[in-house]
Amino acid sequence: MTAKKTEKSEKASDDAEMDESKLPFPRATIVNMVRKNLDQNKQIKGRVKDEMNIWLGKLVEKLSKKMNSYPYTYVDYGMFKDAISVYEQMEEIEDEKERIIKYLDKIKADLEMLEKEVDKKFKL
Repeated sequence: MTAKKTEKSEKASDDAEMDESKLPFPRATIVNMVRKNLDQNKQIKGRVKDEMNIWLGKLVEKLSKKMNSYPYTYVDYGMFKDAISVYEQMEEIEDEKERIIKYLDKIKADLEMLEKEVDKKFKL
């Protein structure tokens, strides 16, 4: 298969949408939620719509299984918070990572400035 044919078949499969009855959520719901967070001029490919839908369905399954692991006959807010805590912590870890990177950049800039000062003062 030539590169052009491969590229065309990939584009076609990217734009093709799954049968909506096989998706866990209505496609329009997912598309509307995604659109709220994208620039107005961006287009969402069909495969992204479907894969986001499937991924969110799997996430709901994981959270439900975690909440079901409790020996109680009910599911309460505390169980829900415990189930999502891993994902909430990931956001906190990402924020902490960004904070550390900014701090290291500041240290790097300070070191570069000190290096220039040392070079000025101690030229041989």
